[in-house]
Amino acid sequence: MSVSRIASVMYLYKDKYEEYKRRHDELWPEMKEALKAHGVHNYSIFLDEASGRLFAYLEVENEEKWSKMSETAICRKWWDYMEPLMETNPDNSPVSTELKNVFYLA
Repeated sequence: MSVSRIASVMYLYKDKYEEYKRRHDELWPEMKEALKAHGVHNYSIFLDEASGRLFAYLEVENEEKWSKMSETAICRKWWDYMEPLMETNPDNSPVSTELKNVFYLA
């Protein structure tokens, strides 16, 4: 199976660190199911506490399949839920910057 590695940076409000972690610790089962149904594996999010930047890394089976995740009702509901904690776009999706892979050691 071919796997695509995807990384991005998002921006958390500095006074929302604990709530952000709590919400992810209690990730809704239907959100977890949707992520897996869209081919996600090894999803991690790291926080730079000095800046509020989040670094997200995930592996997906198929980038086209993954791109459809944002169209699901559960994803939109999650975005609405997370909107008070982070910088978001008008549709409540997180403001994010995709990162270009420049090195990989298997």
